Order: sequence, then C-alpha cells, then structure tokens
Amino acid sequence: MSAHGDVDLGHTVAGWTGTALAVLGSALAGLALCTAWTPGVWIGLGLVAVAALATWLLHLAGWGKPGGPRPAAERDWRRRDTVARTGHAQCLGCRMSGPRRAAAAAPRPRSAALSPAGDGSA
Repeated sequence: MSAHGDVDLGHTVAGWTGTALAVLGSALAGLALCTAWTPGVWIGLGLVAVAALATWLLHLAGWGKPGGPRPAAERDWRRRDTVARTGHAQCLGCRMSGPRRAAAAAPRPRSAALSPAGDGSA
C-alpha cells in the first residue's frame, strides 16, 4: 500500500509535462537571477507560462484527468481520458476553453437526465 492510500493523485501526461516545464523554467529563472542575467529571468518565467498553457492544452486533448478519484483500472498515467472531448463537469479548464465545451460539461438538471425524450419532461 502506498503512503497516500488508494488515491489517484493525477499522474498524467499533462501533469508530468507541465511539471517538468515549470521546474525547468523556475530553475532557469532562479539561475538567471543569481547571475544577474535579466533576459534569462524573463525566458524562465515565459517557460513557466508555456508550462501552464501546455498542461491545459494536453488536458483538453484527453491527456489529463477530471477532478476527483478515478477507478483503479483508469489510473495509468499513459491512459487517455475519453470524456475530455465533451468536457468535464466542474472543470475550470474545460469551461475556459469555450462556450460549446462549457455547455456540454455543464451539469444537467436531474429531471432532464431522467427524461427519455431528453427535453426535461418527466
């Protein structure tokens, strides 16, 4: 058993890529700050911004994960998220990607989900 118990901590391609780029950008900015190389500080900070953008785009492409726990069979970090196309409910990144994906990811009223016609009538 791991130190965290039976919890998925979001080890995904998007997470690992974003973390690696952010660490490299922070290290570069820190080294440039110590050596008084001003362009290097800006390059490092730009790499941190690229890390955030890359993580978001990979999440939208299905290489991230929705919030909350996942079944044990879906925890492999190389497994794509098949729900990412339509967006995740309660996901800020999916809502930020545009109104179409936000509308698809928005939680529907319970009565609309139970209606056979899908029009909200019970």
